[in-house]
Amino acid sequence: MTSDGFAPKRPGWEAYFLAMAMMAATRSTCIRRQVGAVIVTDNRILATGYNGSPSGTKHCEDIGCLRQRLNIPSGERHEMCRAAHAEMNAIAQAAASGTAIAGCTLYSTHEPCSICSKLLINAGCKRIVFIHPYPDELSADLRSEAGIISDVFNGTDEVLRILRGAREG
Repeated sequence: MTSDGFAPKRPGWEAYFLAMAMMAATRSTCIRRQVGAVIVTDNRILATGYNGSPSGTKHCEDIGCLRQRLNIPSGERHEMCRAAHAEMNAIAQAAASGTAIAGCTLYSTHEPCSICSKLLINAGCKRIVFIHPYPDELSADLRSEAGIISDVFNGTDEVLRILRGAREG
């Protein structure tokens, strides 16, 4: 109950899962962009991921950003990065636990790049919901061609309300 005696508004599923993706992003070790992802089927979380260096390797926040050093613009040369993307890590987490994700929805703080989109297509993802668009035309084209539904989430205020409520509770 709130101080005025009313129960707080229960969040919708999409806002809830995107709030979870935002929480996952807080674990990121990337110094340029913090990204979180949540893989869901039937309103059940199957895996989460955030962008960061592969297990057992040095983090960019400790040794600097290769992309910054090489002056690579956002949306280009994805392979020139120490970090595994949030979507990659979520797929890897599901695979490591033997969790099938075919037919899933991916909730992400950012639109997937073309490399992550290819992985999501091959993993059988059916829908992607994200908050922030990403400058990668090929990514959107591939997802469209593969029949993946891509939605920009416009309820960021609701997501932020969820996160504020979690801190205050």
